[in-house]
Amino acid sequence: MIRIDIQSKSQVELIDITTEVQEAIREAGIKNGCGMLFVPHTTAAVTINENADPDVITDMLKALDKIVPLQGGYRHAEGNSAAHVKTTLVGNSEMLMIEEGRVVLGRWQGIYFCEFDGPRPRQVLFKTISA
Repeated sequence: MIRIDIQSKSQVELIDITTEVQEAIREAGIKNGCGMLFVPHTTAAVTINENADPDVITDMLKALDKIVPLQGGYRHAEGNSAAHVKTTLVGNSEMLMIEEGRVVLGRWQGIYFCEFDGPRPRQVLFKTISA
């Protein structure tokens, strides 16, 4: 298993980790197979989406804030309930295909770590299976 360390800089942000995941594939020496990305945090997630236009990320965060506002009359005492809900909606894992030593993504896709309760040090775990 490979650990990808991340330092978020904002309370809520999406961080492109495509390069780090590709480096993890190289480190693992996997040519063909699959890999599971897993975020072991209850207030962070991982997703695949467009990485060509930064407005997409802005729109995604805006939409999530509209669906799950920071202040929503939540009961959780720590004050980060919105982060927990967003993490559940986005998800804490992604399965990736690996071909010829590279992650398989669509032309405009990138892999994003989703911070919903930062800033803080985080990690993504990556486990590969060779085909």
